Formats: sequence, C-alpha cells, structure tokens
Amino acid sequence: MDAIEKEFLAYLCDFITPHKIALMEEVLNKRTRYFTVVLENIYKPHNASAVLRTADCFGLQDIHVIEKENSYKINPYVTRGASQWVDLFKYSNEDGNAVSECFNQLRRNGYRIMATSPKAGSISIHELKPDQKLALVFGNEHEGVSQEILDQADGLVHIPMYGFTESFNISVAASIFLFDLLRKVQSGDTPDFYLSEEEKDTLRSKWYRGLVKQVRIHEKEFLKKKAQT
Repeated sequence: MDAIEKEFLAYLCDFITPHKIALMEEVLNKRTRYFTVVLENIYKPHNASAVLRTADCFGLQDIHVIEKENSYKINPYVTRGASQWVDLFKYSNEDGNAVSECFNQLRRNGYRIMATSPKAGSISIHELKPDQKLALVFGNEHEGVSQEILDQADGLVHIPMYGFTESFNISVAASIFLFDLLRKVQSGDTPDFYLSEEEKDTLRSKWYRGLVKQVRIHEKEFLKKKAQT
C-alpha cells in the first residue's frame, strides 16, 4: 500500500465509527489464510452461504466455489453480512477445467488439498494434522465430492459417524472441521498462521471502502485537495 492510499484510509476513518474501526482491527489480527474451504457444485445456495458465514466466524478469509451445473449466488439472509468481509473466488466450468484451475491455484499458494469423503482410504478428522496450509473440499448435498475431486485431491478425510444417517449438513461439517483444526493449531506454534501486515493493509482498504457511502466521491475530493497542497 502506498503512502497516498494510507492517507486516504486515515481520511475515511472520519466516516466510520471508532467502535467499527476497533472491531475491524480486532478481526484483522485474527484473520487467516492458513485454512481455506472449497465448495463444489453446491445444489442449494443457502447451504453455501451458511458455509461462508461459518468460515467468517472462524476467521477464514478465502472461500473457493467450483461451479458446475449449479452456480452460486450469495443469500444475504443466511450470510448475515459475512460476504462483505471474506474473499470469494469462483471457478466456472465452461471449459471443463474448474477443478484443475482451482486446485492449481491452491497448490501455487502452498495448500494441501483434502477432500471430505468417507470412501476407502479416507483418514479420520482426528488424524488430520494442520502441519501445512490446508484446503478442505466439500461436495454437494446429494452426491458429495465428485470423482474428479477424488482423483485430484491430495487425500481424503471424514468425520466418524455413529448414527443411521450418512452425513452432516455441509455447514455443520465445515464447522466441525474448522473448530477441530483451529483447536489443534492453537495448541501448538504455527508460523505464518495469521495474515501478514501487507495482507491486512489490503483488506483494511477493501473494508473501509466498502463501508463508506459514496466512497468514489470522497476519493475524488481527497485527491483533488491532495493535488492542491
């Protein structure tokens, strides 16, 4: 972030309540990209929105959505505002490459990719170690993750089931996984778990601009005064 942008953010502080600014700083200090969630071909948009809300509550910054037959539109009644605070990445499957594009991007960023599935060879959640950046992939409500995901993931992981039903709701499963992973991380020393100062600056700019009404007009006026000094 350059000096002018920092000055502009300081200018925008006059249009945001001190309480909101303090809350954003508190959240920024707990934000992470060490874990991320991938949703594949979710059939019911409110389920994807519930996962997005869950991810925000646990401090995750990035959510990835692979769109195949089903596209995803945010349900604001379910996210309860969470969508304005997280970064959502969508991968279109028009060329049939959505899974590969998503996974290649994740691997470039250092993620180990674990698909959530009870199929043979899947490890228990209790065996899942957060010893590197981790992306959890959740499939749709009817079929789970696709064979394409199974073929390209680095491994499989599941939550042990003790009842008659075969699976949890997607948002419930995401909550269990993220709670368990964060608990494991907090009991040890994980370097680079939280956002860097540069990443915080980028988000601070995005969040401030998203909160202040008519921010473009404010920016134009700010730059005009800056040029006159």
